[in-house]
Amino acid sequence: MTDRLRLLWTAQNFYKNLVNLEIMNRKISVLFVTISFLLFLSCDNKPTVNKAVNSEIKKGVAPVANNEVAVIEMENSAAYGTIKIELYSNIAPKMVARFKELAKEGFYNGVTFHRVNQSVIQAGDPLSKDSDPTNDGTGGSDKPNLPAEFSDIPYDAGIVGAARGQANDTANSQFFITLKREAGFDNRYTIFGKVIEGMNNIRTISGVSPKDRERPIENVLIKTVTIQPK
Repeated sequence: MTDRLRLLWTAQNFYKNLVNLEIMNRKISVLFVTISFLLFLSCDNKPTVNKAVNSEIKKGVAPVANNEVAVIEMENSAAYGTIKIELYSNIAPKMVARFKELAKEGFYNGVTFHRVNQSVIQAGDPLSKDSDPTNDGTGGSDKPNLPAEFSDIPYDAGIVGAARGQANDTANSQFFITLKREAGFDNRYTIFGKVIEGMNNIRTISGVSPKDRERPIENVLIKTVTIQPK
């Protein structure tokens, strides 16, 4: 009888240990899940483009045109003419300085308008000079990217904005010109100028065909971009 009681006692203790071990495993699992969730919350998993509204926005400041303008001469002047842009250093001083610097270096000479649609035309990528159309829109200058210089100026027709990647502070050399009101761009892309001459030429460029998606099959080349007295 004593041996049976001892055996029963041993079996009960073994069962209790199994139960305690199962409870401990569950607690460890819960703790692991909790830690993993907290780590997930601490990471920024949202696309950086959604953070545009959190960047500082210059409000209530009217754009003041510089005493110099940017003049874009197209390679096919008979078809695409000239585009003149006034620049707003009081709104986006860093982007204006970069645009003028690159223009004076001849950086934009020979690039194409690689993105063309009924909303915008876009240029400024040095990779558009090569023979590989698939990399157009992915390049920039060898200079550092610029911080966002957002403002509450509305994106009406003729506005010149700084193209960027998903992150706000990735403007570099590419720029775009709007053909119509684009409210979705407001407060999300740096505005640094406006077209004062040549909107008809911009509309002509936007209507170029045929295209591979948004890229004209036949290059729409910029001959020169110069900075001239107003």
